[in-house]
Amino acid sequence: MEIHILIVLFITGLLAGVLNAIAGGATFFTFPALMWAGLSPLSANATNFIATAPGNIAALPAFLTELRIIGKRIIVPVILSMIGGVVGAFILFSLGANIFENLVPYLMGFATILFVAAPHLRKLVLRSSIRTGVIPAILLLIFAIYGGYFGAGLGQIALAVLILIGFENLHTANAMKNAVISAISIPASIIYIVSGEVFWPYAAVMCVGTTIGGFTGGKFSKWVSPFYLRVFIIALGALLTIYYFKAL
Repeated sequence: MEIHILIVLFITGLLAGVLNAIAGGATFFTFPALMWAGLSPLSANATNFIATAPGNIAALPAFLTELRIIGKRIIVPVILSMIGGVVGAFILFSLGANIFENLVPYLMGFATILFVAAPHLRKLVLRSSIRTGVIPAILLLIFAIYGGYFGAGLGQIALAVLILIGFENLHTANAMKNAVISAISIPASIIYIVSGEVFWPYAAVMCVGTTIGGFTGGKFSKWVSPFYLRVFIIALGALLTIYYFKAL
């Protein structure tokens, strides 16, 4: 483990935290950086999951007012998210490293498509008449399983799913977004840790970077256009998808 790798991972985490606070898409930076550092795709995914999970959990106190307003409506989405997160993590380690490595290009491409589609999906579901019932619950469960398995682009698609469930107010939807992602992260993290695939020195360094970056990004968000950052992240996601199809 060389010091320059730790420095690069810290800086990557810092930038990813800033971008995540403004436009989302941190995993498009952190996951490739961990693979560059020498981790296998499975270990990079596990390390990235643990490194970025605390940032989602740490955001919850800022939404306490909204969460109190939501009240008991939070229970079902959180339970579904916890179940989905565990199922996704269990599938990841049950299928093994070879299958995940083969899926990485497809997962990165899928995450890029989600990142592109999320704003349009949010507009679409706002016009939808489906707000309750089995279909939104199934969509949330699928979303949570994906989050427990890989999770890139999770924050972007979360808002569309939550609006479909009925959380149309943006502040309320943002509060629920952090709640469901935390619900995915906490139980799934236990499975990731027990797996032994987390490389803790890299996870710790990147976690510090993303946390500082997230705090800093919130302050810069007023002066930076999310649109141009989204274009950059989408382009990066497309390039990474092409690269992984050739390299893996």
